[in-house]
Parts: sequence; structure tokens; C-alpha cells
Amino acid sequence: MKVIKKSVFTILFLSNLLLFSSGASAQISKAAQIDSLILKANRLGLFNGNILVEDNNKIVFRTAIGFTDTSGKTKLTEQYRFHIGSIAKEFNAVAIMILKEQGKLNLEDPVSKYLPELPLWASKIHILNLLQYTSGVPDVKWKSVKSNTDNMENLRKTERLDFEPGSQYAYNNNNVFLQRRIIEKISGLSFNDFVKQYLLKPCGMKMAIVDPVDTDKLIARAYNNDKIEDTLTYPIDGWVAVTLDDFYKWAKAITEFRLISPASTKQILEASGPDQQAGLGGGSMNGMLVATHKHDGTARNYQALLVSTIAKGRTVILMTNNQQNNLFAFNTSIQAILDGKPYSRIRKSVLKDFGSQLETMNGQEVLTFFEKMKKGHQNEYDFDGENPLNEIGYNFLRKNKFADAVLIFEQNTKLFPESGNAFDSLGEAYYKQGNKNKALLNYKHSLALNPDNADARKIIKSLE
Repeated sequence: MKVIKKSVFTILFLSNLLLFSSGASAQISKAAQIDSLILKANRLGLFNGNILVEDNNKIVFRTAIGFTDTSGKTKLTEQYRFHIGSIAKEFNAVAIMILKEQGKLNLEDPVSKYLPELPLWASKIHILNLLQYTSGVPDVKWKSVKSNTDNMENLRKTERLDFEPGSQYAYNNNNVFLQRRIIEKISGLSFNDFVKQYLLKPCGMKMAIVDPVDTDKLIARAYNNDKIEDTLTYPIDGWVAVTLDDFYKWAKAITEFRLISPASTKQILEASGPDQQAGLGGGSMNGMLVATHKHDGTARNYQALLVSTIAKGRTVILMTNNQQNNLFAFNTSIQAILDGKPYSRIRKSVLKDFGSQLETMNGQEVLTFFEKMKKGHQNEYDFDGENPLNEIGYNFLRKNKFADAVLIFEQNTKLFPESGNAFDSLGEAYYKQGNKNKALLNYKHSLALNPDNADARKIIKSLE
């Protein structure tokens, strides 16, 4: 009996060890795949920046890759701070909700209550309108504005709104600017000091900095593909630059309600309409728990993306100082890796690199060029899925070259006969060309492949 018990114990021990090892190796495998994805993209010049990936509530991958500036001499580390574009607008949205929870403002308060120096239209705009980008206030005049003072003076001289508050949506930075001025008026602090005291400090964000300047250390400098470097400062202030660790702490503070209540979070997480943004970008709640949180930001050549999926204990953070407009593609591939699914490598865009050359070609010439590139540069350029040809087709469509667009989109439907998106694009090209019968046929096919295509359903109804 003793021998049998020992054998059973040994078998159980070895089984558990095997399960543990296979789980650990699967996690290592996922990290290795993400590492390979990032390294190959970096070698192609498609990613320079910092990345953090959390899965099952554990950080499974993090790295800094590339250089801090155009000199190519200093390598990035995880201690470097990046501007995060529109994601920095989350700080003023959360600040507004903190003041609300303190009883110092109501979201239905008119802007004029706190900024009486503005014209009469300020009495029509509620603070909620600013949070939902439905105020109607015109955007910042970026070409002439050099400071907060300039921008406030422009607003004082603004005679009318672009539309009646609450009637439309327009994503612009004067909604953000006015939020920050209201925060200052109520708190008696500068917006930057309010952020430091009430947001950064409680979250333990020790490295984050508001409005970095040239003399600040450990700031990643953004640059374009011609190696021209951006300036650090912006015409209106209040922009938080963060490290990976601080960005992660901020993401957790939102989803775990460390700063504001679930009810307040819901008000600035869920947008008021489809294809719109709220104060926290976008996301959803399941009861009083955050389900998803997604926000992207661009500031000149800085670009950032935050994607949190709470049920999976998953957060993906990407920050770059060399904008390539591919962070969503990175996220898609990373999510696939974490889910154990096939994923696409990040490659160059044919349209981006050969746009001027393609401009001189007609549709058939483009297809010939595309096939030649596909044979000789498969590993360097993106030929996966319908998007590469779709981009080229829409380039023709924007220039009213309808026959060329139709030719491109038709080829795309042959290559990807199961893609509802490909048929939707072909339907749009036929519609703009004036061929409503073929437009209807392709929109119906698109809807059959993708029953969730609400736009196709509306167009079909109008065509019938």
C-alpha cells in the first residue's frame, strides 16, 4: 500500500509539474511572439518606442526599443516619458468628476457660471457638453494661437457657436481648454498643480510630468521619417507626459475606481453616441464595473494607445516617438497572440511608401505594380487581408476616379470573397459612379457576409 500511495503521489506531482511547466512555457511563448513582432517591426522602421502588455492580471511583456531622438545615439529605456496626445485629456475629465463628487460643480452648470468673461453663448453650454464634445464651441485656431492667453482672447471674440449645444458632436480641443480653465477657477490652483496634487500623487505616478520643456531629462523627443524633430511645447498647456509604469498606474486607477466612483467613471467612459468619444476616450461598463477602456492619442509625431479588457485581466500600452499610424495594428496582433490565435506581422504600407508613384498610374497599372511588389517584397510590405488594396481604392475614390476605384475594389473582392468590407467598398464605388444597380447588388452581398453592417442596411433601403 505504501508503494502504491507513493506512486500516486509521484504521478500527481509530476502531472502538476507538467501542467505548471506547460503554462509557464505558453506564457514565455506568448512573450517571445510579442518580442519577435516588435523587433521585426523596429528593423523595418515601423516602431520606435515603449510597450507594456498585461494578461491575466500579470505583466507578461514590456520593453523599450529604438532611440530617444533623431541622433540615434541614446537608446530608449522604460524611464523615458512620452507625450500621449489626446489620452492626456483624461486628466481634465477625471478632475471635473472629482470636483463634482466634492460638490463644487454640477455637470448641468453653464460654462458662464465659472467663466463669466466669455460671450453670451457660454450660458448655453453645460459642463457635460464639454465632456461629450457637444458644446458647439469652435476649435482652437492653431495657426495663430501661441498661449492660453491667446486662446482665451480668441474665445472672447468668438461671436457664435458652430452649432446649438447638444445638437451635434465635434471633437475639438476648446472643449478641453474650457474644462481646464473651469478646474482652475473652482480649485484656485493652476491646472498643472491640480493634476500633480489630485491625480498624479494619489496614483503614485512619480515620473509623470505636465508640460515638459527642453531642460527636463528623460523625455523622448518625437520626430518624423525625415528626421525632423518636434518641439516639446504646445500652444495650450496641460499635457501630461508619462513613463510605461505611470501609464499603467493611470490605467489601473481608472478601471479600479481609485480616483472617482463607478457612477462618475461611467459618465465619462461611455460616449453619448456611436463613433463618438467621451472624456476617457471610449469603453463600456458591465453594471458598476468597467468592462473595456480604449483610448488613442496623437501629438505631432508622438502616438499612444491604451486598450484594457478587464474580463481577461488585459492591458496593452503602446507609446512611440515616431508616428507610423500602426498602433491599432500592433494591438490587433498582440491580442491575437494572447488569445493563442494566428497574427499578422506589422509591415510597410505600399501606398505610404509609393504614393507619389501610384498617383501617376491608372487602376490596371496599379494592380500590375501591386502584384510585382507582392512577389518581390512579401516580407517587407503588407499584403495580408483586404486593407492594402482597399486603401489604394479609396485613394482613387477621393479623387473621383471612379472607374479606377471600381477596378481595384473588384480585384479585392476576388482575392477576399468572404470579406463583407471588400464588397461594401465596391458598393460605395459603384454608388458614387452612378451605377445604383451594381451598388445595390454589392451592398446586399456585404450585408449577407456581415449582418452587423448597419450602414449597408440603410443604403440598401434607400436604393430599393
